[in-house]
Amino acid sequence: MIHLFHKKPKDKDRKKENPFQGKEFLQAVSKWAELPEIHSMEELVWGIREDFTKLLRTNVFESGLNQSEIEKRLNQKKQLRKALRECAYGDINSKIFVKGYIKELLLSRYHISEETIVELLPFRNSNSLTARDQFDIMLHLYKQKYGIEAMAEFIRDFRLEQGKKNEKGQIYYEISSDDIYEAYYEFGCGALSFRDQLDILTQRIYSLYKGNGVIDEIRDMHIDGISAGVSGIPESFDTRNLPEGLPCSYDSVWMFFHGKSIHLSFLSFGSYRELTRVCKNIYRYNNPGQLSEVKGYTVNEMKDGSRIAVARPPFAESWVLFLRKFDSVLQQDIHLLVTDENNDLPIEFMKWLIRGERVIAVTGEQGSGKTTLLMSLIGYINPAYNLRIQEMSFELHLRKIYPERNIVTFRETNSISGQEGLDFQKKTDGSVNILGEVATAGVSSWMIQMAQIASLFTLFTHHAKTTENLVAGMRNALLQEGGFQNEKIAAEQVVCCINYDIHMKKKTDGHRYIERITEIVPDRECIYHTRDLIVWEDGRYVCKDFISEGGKEALEGIYTAEERELFRQFLSRWEKGRAGNY
Repeated sequence: MIHLFHKKPKDKDRKKENPFQGKEFLQAVSKWAELPEIHSMEELVWGIREDFTKLLRTNVFESGLNQSEIEKRLNQKKQLRKALRECAYGDINSKIFVKGYIKELLLSRYHISEETIVELLPFRNSNSLTARDQFDIMLHLYKQKYGIEAMAEFIRDFRLEQGKKNEKGQIYYEISSDDIYEAYYEFGCGALSFRDQLDILTQRIYSLYKGNGVIDEIRDMHIDGISAGVSGIPESFDTRNLPEGLPCSYDSVWMFFHGKSIHLSFLSFGSYRELTRVCKNIYRYNNPGQLSEVKGYTVNEMKDGSRIAVARPPFAESWVLFLRKFDSVLQQDIHLLVTDENNDLPIEFMKWLIRGERVIAVTGEQGSGKTTLLMSLIGYINPAYNLRIQEMSFELHLRKIYPERNIVTFRETNSISGQEGLDFQKKTDGSVNILGEVATAGVSSWMIQMAQIASLFTLFTHHAKTTENLVAGMRNALLQEGGFQNEKIAAEQVVCCINYDIHMKKKTDGHRYIERITEIVPDRECIYHTRDLIVWEDGRYVCKDFISEGGKEALEGIYTAEERELFRQFLSRWEKGRAGNY
C-alpha cells in the first residue's frame, strides 16, 4: 500500500523537462482533491489517467491570471494535448514530454519516495522481480550507455539470439523467462538509485497509459521489427476442449532481429483488452482512417518512418500488428549487407548494372533483405538523375539517406490510386522510377508502364521465388490489368522490360545473402531464356555464366569511354573468375 506523504519532493528528483512543470505545475496540482491510498499499479495508472484529464479540462479563464499568463497556459495545454495524441506513433519527443508529466505527478501528487516506490516494483528484492521487471531494469541501464542500440547490445552480451533445438531437433529462436533470469544473475545488477527506479516506474506507467504496452521501449530500439498477437489462442476460439495453460494471443510478442524471428515469450500484454488497445492506437499517425470490421486491416507509417500493419477480426482470427523498421540500415555500407567470401564480385557487378541504367528486379521472400539492398543500390545512381518513388506506404525514406538528391516519394491513399500516382509522376521531371514493392497485378502493370515510357530505368522489389515465376507473374498481371489478350505478346513485353533479377535469400539462422544474379535474355524462338551470372555456393560468390553479348552491348552503350574501359577490365577478371581465379 502506498501512503501519500504530505511533503515536498526533493528538487534533485524533479527534472525540468516540460514548460508546464515546476512551480506552475505544483500550483495546479495543489488545488485538486486529496487522493485515496493506492493499492496497485492498475490503480496508479487509472489515477494518472484521471489527472491528465483534469489538466486538460482545467478552465484557465477562472484562474485569475492576466491575459499573458492565460495565453501561456492555453499554449501549454495545447502542447500537452498534441503530445498525448502523438506519443504512441513513434514520436520520441512527445513520448519524453508525456513521461515528464507522469514523473512530476508521481513526485508532486502521489509523493512517491524511496520508501514507497518498492511497494509498486520490488527493486530491493530481486527474487520478487518478474522476468519483465528484470528486463526493464537491464534495458534501462543499457539504454543509458548505448541509447537506441541498447536492445542489440543486450542480446549480444547475453547471447540471446542463439538458436535452440526442440524435441524434433529443429532450430527455433526464443528468449524465455529463464533466459532473462539467467541474464539478470549474470548482469549482477546492484542497488538502483531512486532516479533510476523512478524512471523505470514512469516508463511502466506510460506504457500502460499512452504507450504501446510491453513493446513500447523495444519499438524505439534499432531492430528489424516487432509483431504481436501472432501466436497463442485467440479470444474467439472455443477453449473448452483445449488443455489448460496454453498461451493466449495477448502473450504473443515476436521480434525480428538480424533476419531472425525471435519469440519474446517472457513478455505478455496481460489481457486481450491491452493487446487490442495497442493495436487500435499504434497505426493512427496522420489519421489514415478508421480500422473497422468492414475494413479489417490497415497499413501506415509511424512518425519515425517505421511501417505498421494492423489487422483485426473478422478479417484476422485475432488482433495482430506487424511493425517493420528501416532506419537501422540508413547509410549502411553495402559491404556490410553482402558479406560472404568474394563479395566484391556481386557488389561491383550490381554497380555496373545501375550505371548501365538496367531495369532490375530485387526478388526474395519477406525479410530476406530486398528493401535494404535496394536502399544501398540507389547510391550508385547518377546523382544528376531525379528519383521518383511509388510505394504502398512510405518505407524507403530515401531523403534520410540521400538528403542532397532530388527525390520525391508518392504513395496510394484512400482517394488517390497507384495508377493516378503514376500518371502524376510522368509530369514531375523524373529520370528514374523506383517501386518499393510490386505485390499486386495492378502494381505489376504500372511497373511495366514505367519501364517502357516513364523513365530512363526502373528498380523494384518482388516476392518471386524464381526468375520464371517473376516473368510469369508479370505476364499474368498484364493479361489481367494491361489489356493484353495474348500470353506470348504479354510475356514479350515483360522480358523486353526487365533485364536482371537479383534474388535475395535468408537462412534459418538469419543470414541473408544474394542467391543469384540472373540475366533475362529475350529469345525469338522461346520468348526468353535466363543466365545465372553470379551465384552463392557454399558461403562464397562464384561466376557461373557470362553476360550475353546483347547485355554487354546495352551496358557499354550507356557508359562513358572511361567507364567502358573499366567495365571491360571487370569482365576480364570475371572470365578469370569462371576459371576459379577471380
